[in-house]
Amino acid sequence: MIPRIHKRGTRTIGLLYYLYGPGTDEEHIDPHLVSSWDNNAPDPGRDPNATYGQLQQLLDQPLDNIDGASRPAKHVWHLSVRNAPEDRTLADEEWGDIARRMVTAAGIDDPDQSAGCRWAAIRHADDHIHIIATLVREDGYKPDLHRDAARVQAEARLLETELGLRRLNKGDGTAAKRPTSAERHKAQRLGKNRTSREELRETVRRAVAGATSETDFFDRLAAAGVLIHKRVAPSGDLLGYKVALPDDRNAQKEPVFYAGSTLAPDLSLPRIRQRFSEDGDTSDQSTGAPSDHATAPAPSGPAAARRRTATTVWETVLVIDGGQDAQVAAQIAATGEVLDALATTSAAHTRAELREAAFVFERATRSHIRAERGHDRALRQAARDLVHSGPALGRGEDGATTAMAIDMLFFLVTATAHWHAKKGHAQQAAAAREAAEHLHAAYQAAANIPLSVLYQRGLRLSQPLRQKQIAHLRAAVPELTEQILAEPGWHALAATLADTENAGHDPAALLAEAAGRRELGTADSISDVLVWRLRRMAGLPADATTMPTHPTAAATGSGRAVLPAPSRGNGPRRKR
Repeated sequence: MIPRIHKRGTRTIGLLYYLYGPGTDEEHIDPHLVSSWDNNAPDPGRDPNATYGQLQQLLDQPLDNIDGASRPAKHVWHLSVRNAPEDRTLADEEWGDIARRMVTAAGIDDPDQSAGCRWAAIRHADDHIHIIATLVREDGYKPDLHRDAARVQAEARLLETELGLRRLNKGDGTAAKRPTSAERHKAQRLGKNRTSREELRETVRRAVAGATSETDFFDRLAAAGVLIHKRVAPSGDLLGYKVALPDDRNAQKEPVFYAGSTLAPDLSLPRIRQRFSEDGDTSDQSTGAPSDHATAPAPSGPAAARRRTATTVWETVLVIDGGQDAQVAAQIAATGEVLDALATTSAAHTRAELREAAFVFERATRSHIRAERGHDRALRQAARDLVHSGPALGRGEDGATTAMAIDMLFFLVTATAHWHAKKGHAQQAAAAREAAEHLHAAYQAAANIPLSVLYQRGLRLSQPLRQKQIAHLRAAVPELTEQILAEPGWHALAATLADTENAGHDPAALLAEAAGRRELGTADSISDVLVWRLRRMAGLPADATTMPTHPTAAATGSGRAVLPAPSRGNGPRRKR
């Protein structure tokens, strides 16, 4: 249940015309009164003899009892209360009770006194009501509305429990502005899954993720196909911007523009400029994360960018585990840019889930902890590398490195959820957990083929070589050995251990380090996690079809062949 207090107004009759009218997109159905201050107010919605003027005069009558100097400049108080889409449809009587409790909680009315404000609750849709009130009490005094928003939110949490509705997490004022009812109905009418506000927010975030300068940002916005209107001072300085979708028009057929600051607090022009100015600071901003075993920089391209991203993301996980709050907040914000960039450049079979992950994680990127920029430079550079390396084909090395990057991002987003939960950031923690679920699904789509190839190669290892890999396993992680050997993904891990040895590494030492870098208790398949860590740390190709065939395996078949994927019951699984 979402209660929202709107801006105060000066014209009671104007708001009544809107609430009882058809709505901006004909979304108001059967507008009618469900309760009022005395349960006897006229209802222009269902009583043919009642008029808007009659209801307005009754609501505003207390204004006539005070002199002009005491009248509030804006006397119209407006609250909307909306349920979640999955909630049951409430009866008018239930909505009436909700309205009475909301005005009591806000301080508009007091059932124990007879001097409250006059108010009316109007329903014109299944899932919400609007409450209009006059901010002068019957005795001529003004109501005490100190912290009215917080009080109605607290009452909503109680009502959710009592009525069996979806229970929302407590907000902290850092969320982006929600789409209005009119915006949602318009999107539904046009057959869109998201409102224009949400679509534009996503588009602007993607443009920021790949931009290297303010000019580059606006070029990327224009390339995305949105309309841009820049606010310029008489001096010629750019003060702000707003954007619109070409097909989103109002009744006058004009584009509906949204300022960047109304899309999200961190999308205002000053906040975006701050990112670019910080990128220009070349002072040392070490994360303190340990160095990795990665080899020399890989050539440019989607696969190389994803491999570098995986390394950067993994180092960031270690920072979030033990970093200072301001540094962690910056890293989390930059993680959103990486998700946006990966969603933009990934292949079709992973793009939808990655896009959803980026969309919901946006809420986790903002809290009241002020981010200390500069420490996030490596992640933001990774996002730009992803964008400028071009789209991945979804197969071969770039497909496998996509799985590797998603695997690392899963741990980073999970660490973010834990961090927010420890700080009491309920909405942000919930958003991060939801994003992790989408990453889980994207990983399964990306990893199926590369892990299947490794799985089949592991099955073809000779018995002596398989025993050798088991010995490495027992030496490195004795406490996890039996669990790993019981996993279908063990065969892929065995093939990877053989590859690390062929590449000149000590498999047991590398495996011990990979397992010790962070706990593995949240993994469905520890083997899967260790495969990607080892291949990244040892600089091995993520796509096992590019590896030279091990001599022992050559006698039974080529390691380069893409073999059928294992069945659901026998194939590699993924952490949740």
